[in-house]
Amino acid sequence: MTTRTLDTGTDKLLGSVTDGVATLTLNNPTKRNALGDEMTPALRRMLLETETDPDVRVLVLTGAEGAFCAGGDIGGMGDTLAGGKAPNTDDMISRLREAQNTASLRLYEYSKPTIAALPGAAAGAGMSIALACDLRITGQSGFLYPAFGAIGLSGDFGGSWLLSHYIGPARAKEVYFTNHRILPEEGLALGLFNRVVADEDLQTETNALAQQIAGFAPMALRYMKENHNRARSTDLRTAMNMEADRMIRTLLSDDHKEGARAFMEKRKPEFKGQ
Repeated sequence: MTTRTLDTGTDKLLGSVTDGVATLTLNNPTKRNALGDEMTPALRRMLLETETDPDVRVLVLTGAEGAFCAGGDIGGMGDTLAGGKAPNTDDMISRLREAQNTASLRLYEYSKPTIAALPGAAAGAGMSIALACDLRITGQSGFLYPAFGAIGLSGDFGGSWLLSHYIGPARAKEVYFTNHRILPEEGLALGLFNRVVADEDLQTETNALAQQIAGFAPMALRYMKENHNRARSTDLRTAMNMEADRMIRTLLSDDHKEGARAFMEKRKPEFKGQ
C-alpha cells in the first residue's frame, strides 16, 4: 500500500491518494467542517486535479472529527457571497451559482466514482454535497439535515433536485418544509445511504468499498456512471443508444481483453485504464 499526500494549499482541506483512491477530508472541526473562504476554493481545485489524475480511480469525500460538513459558514456567508463589498443581489447570485457548479455539479458529473463518508452531520449545503456523490456510507452518528428552514433560507447546492430524484418530490418537500433530520436507518430504508456501519468502522469500511471499486476497469466505471446519470433525464431509446456506444468502446479496450483473459485463466485482472 502506497500513500501520496496531495497539496491542497490549506490545512482546511486534507488530501491523499492510496492505491487508486483519493481521499479529501474537510478539516474545519471548530465549525463542524463548514465551507469557508479557504476550504471551498481548495475543494473546487482538488476536484479538478483528482479527476484528471491518472492515479485516481475513486474519490472519497469525508470530514474530520465527527462531522461531514455543516454547510455554509453562517457567520461569514453573506460577506463571502458579496465578495467583501456592499451586498448586490445579481453579483451574489452569480457567485453562488459558480460555487454550486464547481462543487455539487462537479461531484455529480465527476468522471470517476465518488463516495461520501459521513462521520457525523451533513447539513445544509453539506447535505447537498453528500447527495451529489454517487454513494454514501455513514456511521451511526451520521445524518442528513437540510437545516435551511431553521435559519430562514430556501436551500442551495442542488439539494432539492437531488433529494427529489432519490426519494420523490413529496417526501423531499416534507424533509425541507419540516427541517427533518434523516438518521442512518431511515436513510438506509430510503436508499439515501448505501451502508450504515459503526462509527469506529467507518474509515475501514469506506476504504474497503473504495478499493473494491478501484479494482475495476476505469473506462467501464466512467461509462457506467455516465449511463446511470443519463438515465435520470432521458428516454429509454436514447439511453440504450448511448449504452450501445459505450459498450462497444469498452469491448474494444485493452482492459476488456485483460478482463476476458483473467476470467478464462481464473485470476484477478490487472486493469491499466486503457
